[in-house]
Amino acid sequence: MIEWLNFFILFFSTLLFSYFYTLSIQPVKREENRGERAWKECMMLRSLSIGFEFIKTINMVLWTWFPIQILNWKIHSNYLIGIFLSFIISLPSAFILLKGVKDAGFETIQPSKETPMYRGIYKYIRHPQSGGEFPLFIALAFAINSWFLVIVMATHMIIYLPIMIYFEEKDLIRRYGDNYRDYQKRTGAIFPKFRKKRIIKT
Repeated sequence: MIEWLNFFILFFSTLLFSYFYTLSIQPVKREENRGERAWKECMMLRSLSIGFEFIKTINMVLWTWFPIQILNWKIHSNYLIGIFLSFIISLPSAFILLKGVKDAGFETIQPSKETPMYRGIYKYIRHPQSGGEFPLFIALAFAINSWFLVIVMATHMIIYLPIMIYFEEKDLIRRYGDNYRDYQKRTGAIFPKFRKKRIIKT
């Protein structure tokens, strides 16, 4: 009974995180109907999404003790294998996430009209926080030694990440206009763009 309750809470907290986070990344669109208060509302929605993400994390950890038996697919009989794979994924992902948070500053939690287009790691990739954050849940699933959780978290990332990027960038274009369109052309969404150097003939 507990395992099924944990499963459903995990499922719905993942959906609610996705829903509220998507709303929180569209302050300019929201402002058209809600006025200036839209920016504060987006901060509240962002905080709410983080709350559901925290619940999702707890549910994943609880899976260690309360797995659904028919879905309890072990990665390896030796838990250290899963922990090792988790470490390999976590190290670069955490660095990218933390660098993105540092370079975005308060915009991470509190969207603001006054925020300029980002610098730092954002010169190379447009969504370092999401690019670093989502793989961390896959890493946690490996640490828990569950193929089922790995599949669920990877599926969520593959489906939701492009949706999130679409809605966020639509709003950022409203916010920054052609400057953001130019930024999109020269910068990769999740991975850096490597441009060939032009050879000038003399």
